[in-house]
Amino acid sequence: MIELRQELADLHRLLVTAGLVVWTAGNVSARVPGADLLLIKPSGVPYEELTAESMVLCDLEGKPVQDGLKPSSDVFAHAYVYRQRPDVSGVVHTHSTYATAWAARGEAIPCVLTAMADEFGGEIPVGPFALIGGDDIGRGIVATLEGHRSPAVLMRSHGVFTIGGTPREAVKAAVMCEDVARTVHIARQLGTPEEIAPADVDRLYDRYQNVYGQGVR
Repeated sequence: MIELRQELADLHRLLVTAGLVVWTAGNVSARVPGADLLLIKPSGVPYEELTAESMVLCDLEGKPVQDGLKPSSDVFAHAYVYRQRPDVSGVVHTHSTYATAWAARGEAIPCVLTAMADEFGGEIPVGPFALIGGDDIGRGIVATLEGHRSPAVLMRSHGVFTIGGTPREAVKAAVMCEDVARTVHIARQLGTPEEIAPADVDRLYDRYQNVYGQGVR
């Protein structure tokens, strides 16, 4: 498990490098393979102080299973996603500026870029408003993403949550979400960007997911 702990610490640093988080906000979690457990960022600890050892081990109800640091206040949302989505092994939460601006407006990001079709398979949807501290956010994430190919959801008046088959995939989705949110925002200042036709979105998504690259995401 030490390797997973170190990967999680490294991925938190990627959030900082990508400019997706400030101060202590945001978090990454990882499902522990072969166990009903997850690892997540400790609550209120600055990113520069995070280590592999400081990641908090919890069960899939969000309760710590060892003495030590308290888990992120978002742990119950993450835990709910893992309970409902066995295909998910990584969850990320950020308040990245442009994507969160769309969330503040309660507006989905329309699929007007090939990069969006590639990564998200369509629009990035908006989930409901939910208070922090319980599993209501997790319920909103799961319900909103049902039937969507998007690994990202904009939780209304809150921020971005992304999921992935690995923690790194979830971080990639968070990075890409902010990138396209910024680009589409700028495009909207210039006019009304045209959405890509659904059939073309399907073709772009299939190419990117199944042909692009060297077989490693």
